[in-house]
Amino acid sequence: MVERLIAERLHRSRKSLLLLGPRQVGKSTLCRTLKPVCTINLADEREFLRFSKDPQQLEQELAALRKPGLIFIDEVQRVPALLNTVQMILDKGEKGLRFLLTGSSARKLRRGGVNLLPGRVILEYLDPLSCLELEEPLDLRRALQVGMLPGIYLGDEESVDVLETYVEVYLREEIRAEALTKNVGGYARFLDVTAVLSGSWLNYSKISSDTEIPKETVRRFVALLEDTLLLFRIPPFHPKRKISRRISQREKILLFDVGVRNSLLDLHRRPITQDQMGTVFEQWFSLQVIGLVRALKKGWNLSSYRTESGAEVDLVLERDSDIVAIEIKASRNVGPADLRGLQSLEQTVGRYKPVRKRVAALVDRRRRLENRVEVVPYLDLLKDLRDDRM
Repeated sequence: MVERLIAERLHRSRKSLLLLGPRQVGKSTLCRTLKPVCTINLADEREFLRFSKDPQQLEQELAALRKPGLIFIDEVQRVPALLNTVQMILDKGEKGLRFLLTGSSARKLRRGGVNLLPGRVILEYLDPLSCLELEEPLDLRRALQVGMLPGIYLGDEESVDVLETYVEVYLREEIRAEALTKNVGGYARFLDVTAVLSGSWLNYSKISSDTEIPKETVRRFVALLEDTLLLFRIPPFHPKRKISRRISQREKILLFDVGVRNSLLDLHRRPITQDQMGTVFEQWFSLQVIGLVRALKKGWNLSSYRTESGAEVDLVLERDSDIVAIEIKASRNVGPADLRGLQSLEQTVGRYKPVRKRVAALVDRRRRLENRVEVVPYLDLLKDLRDDRM
């Protein structure tokens, strides 16, 4: 059992919770540690059929409980109508009764005519493992090859086969079925191209051209992966002041796990090569930051910066009092050319907010370069973000 970053907050909470996350990130395992008095697993076909036919059974079964407590409903998106029943029960305000709901598709819940119970439950997210959650030292080579899904990263030699099954059965079959599309070939081509473009600036015209899929269908597929929590969009940085510099308004896309991305590209059965290292490390580290910000509910605005002239910053974290600009390098050597985007961003921001310029790199010790740029070991930088220490 890995102690997840959100675990303490979930244990302290006295409210009902809706925990969203992709399949196999550990939602059910985490929820069982909260010791619910009643568990309903809608992944079980019998339970699914029973509540699909009559969602009102939930109220009747809870009325028969000897004492109220935490009610755990797993994979609630399979029967979205249950959320209406949960809302009705919560509105009655029975003392001591709380719900812990998990789901892997916000799309199915919305499509079921529900609104994720605003004002009645606290929304939480669980992502793949953070390296800060591990008790043992991070095996970076393994993390970059097979990703951070708990059962894969912490698994045995058969983990690669499990990862392959995850991609083939879940991403290619179940998600396609959820899209309600008959364009099987188009969706398959889209997935493969998305894996190639993960970590890149989103260009709908290019994806449409590469896949021979209409642009609007591509937009629908991107929204599908986002709603099923399998893809992140990193928006472009928007300065809060008028500037003369032209900033690209394209967003970045990231598949939620580099192991899944590698499996789509058939790169998961062999170690990452030196040529692949830069791209994969940048995506892995970006996902670690995204997961950390979400898990700890930092409330920071996360974006990416790129000018029309090509100056880039991989991650921009806008906080209340400052901006943290992070360039990600899978290298021990950081030169002046690597700092161009950081300097450009600072000039763009001007005096609006101070910019903390950081390079996350494969170095052993911190170094301070010119213009207050700090090169930081990547694990130390994640700890700095966790502890608000900059």
